[in-house]
Amino acid sequence: MKRHLSHKTCFRAYVALLFCSQFLHSSCEPPPQANGPRALTVMQASVSIGDPHIASDSSNRLSILFSIYDALVELDAAGEFSPSLAESWEVTEDGRSWTFHLREGVVFHNGQRLTASDVVATLGRVLDPAIGGAFGTQGVYISYLGTAEISALDDSTVRIVTEDPMADLLDLLVAMPIGPAGELDKLPGGYVGSGPYEVREQSDGRLVLTAHDQFWGKAPDYQEITWMAEGDTDKRVEAVLTGEADIAAGIGIQGRERIEEDGSAVVREWDSGLAIIFMINALEGPGEDRRVRQALNYALDVEEIIAEIKSGAAKRLNGYLTPHHFGYNPGTPTYPHDPVKARSLLAEAGYPDGLSLVFDIPSAMPDEAPELARLMAEQYERVGISLKIVEHQDRAAYSEMVRAKSINDAAAFDSSPRSTYRVLREKLHSGLRGPWWEGYQNDEVNALIERAEATISDPERQAIYRRIYTIIRDDAPWIFLYSPTRYWGVSPTMADWRPRADGLLIFS
Repeated sequence: MKRHLSHKTCFRAYVALLFCSQFLHSSCEPPPQANGPRALTVMQASVSIGDPHIASDSSNRLSILFSIYDALVELDAAGEFSPSLAESWEVTEDGRSWTFHLREGVVFHNGQRLTASDVVATLGRVLDPAIGGAFGTQGVYISYLGTAEISALDDSTVRIVTEDPMADLLDLLVAMPIGPAGELDKLPGGYVGSGPYEVREQSDGRLVLTAHDQFWGKAPDYQEITWMAEGDTDKRVEAVLTGEADIAAGIGIQGRERIEEDGSAVVREWDSGLAIIFMINALEGPGEDRRVRQALNYALDVEEIIAEIKSGAAKRLNGYLTPHHFGYNPGTPTYPHDPVKARSLLAEAGYPDGLSLVFDIPSAMPDEAPELARLMAEQYERVGISLKIVEHQDRAAYSEMVRAKSINDAAAFDSSPRSTYRVLREKLHSGLRGPWWEGYQNDEVNALIERAEATISDPERQAIYRRIYTIIRDDAPWIFLYSPTRYWGVSPTMADWRPRADGLLIFS
């Protein structure tokens, strides 16, 4: 027996079909909704995003940025690259040609669907020299991909072909947020991404994000997140203790102690990927001599420095990377505190009676630089090194001075890129003389870096990087100090919360 559908029933079925097709090509399941009605308040030193396509390693900025945007790839809980907007990818054996297959059904906050042309347009903007940079990072991405061919093979496939092998291309792409091509000319200011949250309201000190109902991934944890700027650390701590904020970022060791004493909030900590170091001028002066550079490391009691300057809240470096970095070598020994060895090396280098040096420091970033330099000067005095400290108040100008290779004998710096490839290329490869290279030269290191970039096997490339790590530790182009521990104050209702493997606050 045939059943005839009424016109009304047919119309309802037609509307339902249209509704389903907006979400998925093959099913009628709606996109994930936010897990709960709760609102979340995060307080940190700054909520400024600026241009999303400048190179910056600020965790405050990146936490907000990647709540709004997605990149082609992301880091998983173990710190490994995993699919994001690109569901899969292939790379040729020579490490030059990468093909990315985009995820279907990704919807931007403006309702448009992701296509390969959006990726090509976004990466083109990232490489625009007019975009500029923060603290001397202008032109960083262009130096890697300025000659690359970036093309859309079809609506869901992007190909990137680099002039030279680039086995670590994902290190760059993970930091490049993708937006719809038609919205890029509204930046900075009109932030439209495909991430779990979209911008509802923004002002100088406040940013409100709401859950993106058509987010392609795991449902956002909250319906709304309010990010509040507060430059005073004590006030951030007070806010989480009184319940004004659910999370207070960057509370420092004093904030940790206050919260633990009060007991009305909890503390979360993370051993950061930041390396606090002094770059030694190896272009001219005493720092040209490897023995002097080694002596500068042997002369310091870094454990005493960590105890006094950081109240123990840091991990000692055994080289230019932290354990978060690919190619970090845990078997490389730290420089022991050995004043006798330091004096012997200075004598071998022609300074039996010691020497006088001038160190540059910024007044901030790292904020402890003045106090750190004072203690280092005291320790160096014990081995006959007289240290003069020149403090620079303008942090941006300080970065430009380092970039121009106009430092005195050494300069305090915070090496922040999560990418080992970037650290090596921008700071240590003498053939490239990158923005933060200060004169260190080792042809074997240069050759190994280039060999690593032509090696697409991760285990094989890691072995090369570990070899480089030990060589550079022995050559001592930097004074290796410590990696600081970061702290968050957290409401008891969020006691299960932990920061991501990269230290970012992403709630999805």
